[in-house]
Amino acid sequence: MFQRWRAVGVLAAALFVVNVVARLVIKFAYPHDDTAAGRVSLVMFLVIGLILAATAFRWGADRPAAHWTGDLAVAVVAALALTVFVGPLLVGENPFEGGAGLFFAQIWLYLAATVAGVLVGYLTLTALGRDFRSRQLKRYAEIKAAKPRKIVRR
Repeated sequence: MFQRWRAVGVLAAALFVVNVVARLVIKFAYPHDDTAAGRVSLVMFLVIGLILAATAFRWGADRPAAHWTGDLAVAVVAALALTVFVGPLLVGENPFEGGAGLFFAQIWLYLAATVAGVLVGYLTLTALGRDFRSRQLKRYAEIKAAKPRKIVRR
């Protein structure tokens, strides 16, 4: 049980660190350049999506989807809360400085990146036939094919 929650915590921390690094790059390398800040933010969302795609690919191969999606959702919600409320404070900004529009846009963009990443990872895994469910069905078919047919006499 501890291993399960440790993995969730490590994933949430990794997602938060990506956000903090992006904020620090924007603050120190591009303090007044909105175009560069937008590009750094785009790269941050791509990295978050890739991390979640790799996680969905890895966890989806070992466990049923109902098991790992809950863990992934907890990690994403924790990372999102840290990103929205703690991230700005680490670089000396107020989380609500840009107004409600920017605050909620940040939440929606983060959720869009995470959903896209998870879908890419899991759909790739499913397309390759390496997900938990496909492997179960393959094992079932192999077991059924290995047993001789019973002859029914009338």
